[in-house]
Amino acid sequence: MKNNIVLIGMPGVGKSTVGVILAKILGYRFVDTDIVIQENENKLLKDIISEKGIDGFIGTENKVVKKLKADKSVIATGGSVVYGEEAMKHLCEIGTVIYLKLDYNKLKYRLGNIKNRGVVIRKGQKLSDLYSERCPLYEKYADIIIDENGKNIEKTVNNITQALNSIE
Repeated sequence: MKNNIVLIGMPGVGKSTVGVILAKILGYRFVDTDIVIQENENKLLKDIISEKGIDGFIGTENKVVKKLKADKSVIATGGSVVYGEEAMKHLCEIGTVIYLKLDYNKLKYRLGNIKNRGVVIRKGQKLSDLYSERCPLYEKYADIIIDENGKNIEKTVNNITQALNSIE
């Protein structure tokens, strides 16, 4: 049953911030898959990445998210969740997937130092490479795309609720 809202997009687009507010407005629970992974592994994301490497982390993320149980929840995912085919299949089955889209330059400004955020980025890979690699994946899985450019959190949340109302 599709009674969840799943937020996908690059790190720094505001999935968690928007998700908490959206959950309050809808009377839903809020689930952050990064926190679920940390609780499951009993480690911080950056520590999981440093111990298991990027592929190991993506495998862990896929394994944890594909088993996620949620009901009437807004689910904020990690930016790398789109690499896990089983995880994305599960999320598409249990919820309406919303891609929060932001232009690269605005994203780069918002992110600042990505080292502290546990961003899944390969050695030698630039943020622009990661952006180019992931955007088509976000679009592939999205039921709804919300353009965040020039919008504050309140406007983004309003756009999401309008889009959800139009597909019901």
